[in-house]
Order: sequence, then C-alpha cells, then structure tokens
Amino acid sequence: MHIPQSDILTTARFGQVFRHTTATYKFFWLLSILQIHAKTGGRRMSVWDIVTRMVANAWYPIHYFRLSFGCGDSLFRIVFEIQRLTLIPIDATIDEVFAGIKAEWGNALVKKELKILTNNVPYRFLKPWIDTTDDIEMLRRSQSLENECLYSLHKTDDDFYMELNPAWDAYLHAHYGILTDFAYWNLTLFLQSRNPNVPAIPNKLVRPETRNPLTRQHKFWDEIISIGGPVRCIYTNKELLADDYDLDHFMPWSFVAHDMIWNLVPADGSINSSKSDRLPDLDAYLPRLAAMQQHSIRTALRTSHRFQILDDYISLGFPIADLAEMPSERFLEVCRRTFAPLAQIAQNMGFETWKTVQTWRQ
Repeated sequence: MHIPQSDILTTARFGQVFRHTTATYKFFWLLSILQIHAKTGGRRMSVWDIVTRMVANAWYPIHYFRLSFGCGDSLFRIVFEIQRLTLIPIDATIDEVFAGIKAEWGNALVKKELKILTNNVPYRFLKPWIDTTDDIEMLRRSQSLENECLYSLHKTDDDFYMELNPAWDAYLHAHYGILTDFAYWNLTLFLQSRNPNVPAIPNKLVRPETRNPLTRQHKFWDEIISIGGPVRCIYTNKELLADDYDLDHFMPWSFVAHDMIWNLVPADGSINSSKSDRLPDLDAYLPRLAAMQQHSIRTALRTSHRFQILDDYISLGFPIADLAEMPSERFLEVCRRTFAPLAQIAQNMGFETWKTVQTWRQ
C-alpha cells in the first residue's frame, strides 16, 4: 500500500518508515501521532501523551484478541504490566485506556513502563529522513527539519515533546484516513507473520464500537425451529423454542472475529455468561454441534425458501447439498477438520477450555 503523493512534499521517505521493522513500536507511534493531531489540531505533542496512546492502541488486540507481537517486543509486556498496575478493564475503549493510564502518571511504576517506549521509537522513526543511530545527533538534526522530516524532537530535564513540521500539517489532515490505513495495513502484515494461523487479523486490531446484532442469524434459526420443531441446547439439553434462546459462538468471537452461521448455535440463555470467551470441549460438544448444524441444513433445503445465509456453510469445504446428504459420521468429521485446528491454535494463545458442570448423554 502506498501513501498519497504531494506536489510540495517528498513522500518517498515517509513511505519507508516501516522498512526493516522488527517490533510494533513504529506502527503504534504513527497511529498515535495521527490520532492526537486529528483530535487536537495542534502540532506540538507530548511524547508522554504519544506513548500512552501507543499502549491504549495496543490494549485491545493484546488483551482481548490475545495476538502475539513477537518475543522481542517490549510493548506487549508493557501493556500487560500496566493493566496489572492500573486494573483498567481489558475491553475498555482507546480513550478510556488513555485516560486511565494518564491518571496514573504519578505512579512511579506506571511511568517507568512508559519511559521504556520513549527511549528509541521517537528517534528511530525519523531514520528515513535523518540517517543516524545516535539519539543526541538525531534530536539536534531534527530541530533543523533536515530533509523535511516529519517532526522535530525537544528534550529537557522537565519536558519531552515533538513538534510536527508545519509543511506536513495540511497533508496529515487531508489524508488522515489513508495514512491510518497505511499504518494498519503494515501492522497487519507484521502481525500475520507472527500469528500465521490466527484468523481475521485485520478485524482484531481495533475495538469495534458495536457488535453485529446477529439479526439474520436469529431469523434463520427461528425459521429452522418453526419448520423443523424445537431443538435442544448442545450444552444443557434444554428444549429451545423460536425466540426463546441465545445464539452462542461455539468458538469464541474473540478468537474467530466473525458471525458465520456454522459457528453459531441456539443455546440456553444461561450459557453465554458462564461460557464467555472460553473454548468448548470438542469431545463433549462437537458431535452435538454437528448434529444440530446438519439438521438446520437439511431442514432449510426441504423448503422452497432460499436461505442466503446457507452460503456460510460453503466454508466447510463442500457444496450445501453434499453437506445435507452425507452420513452424520462424515459430517462430524468435516466439522472436526474445521474446529480442531482452530481449538488448538486458540489453546496455544491462552484461551481456556470450558465444560458445563453437568453434561448429558446423547
């Protein structure tokens, strides 16, 4: 992905800021600068504000989606340590995390963690413009805006701040969305290489404002129950009627980050709160899930109604009609091929396995 060209700026150096990147710092540094600039409109920014927002931006993908940043990435450890020190909820918004951490700046342990992020990235980010690894020289040369660098650095005993180059001010405002996408695109590529088997990396970088309401999925299951009769919760064996159930993400949404119908099943209303984002025990529950899902496909195909949502099942690797017609043992094996690798990856990422207190026999 390339950034927009400019008639008055040389953007080639900006486009190289993520070359030879070995950690996530630069991605979150740029995102934080762009966000603060867009929010305040000012060119002077406290480095402490920027690194605090870096932690806030990394908060959700680390805590909620459990993405790995790589073994050498200090930001990953810092985010966990600051959450332990501040007790800010793991699903807090970026602004809530930022405000919560800023309120703890007086805490020497919190400030010590943030200080780690002030040591390198403010200087290293400018290397495409100023070719030096000496921080003092980088600071001095940045103040002359050498090669039209993005910002200058200013550090005293009492203050540490950066000031955007006025030449870049209008460009950053005009292209905020594209530059943000540029940072996230490169961050996605970086994280995908460190989480090669994890699904939906792009959907795990930003906390969604709202979750999808699952209206289409509820409508599908309501019609299946209305046509084929009540179904039984795969966890409790409770009989479920149309409009009297919750939809459960069999593999937790915080891992798969999608609402495909093959991963959603009607469940007793008590289950979602107890299961939360833990993994189902496949030995106990996968046969029941497979039986319910194949029942839904067969029921849908018996009607003259065209259920568009059935197309989700193609992800299992077979045409819909083939899934309906195959023996139940074969359908279970198809489901196992899909869910077993996902469960193993999720376990490796730290997701816990869940069982109901009591199970029932089929």
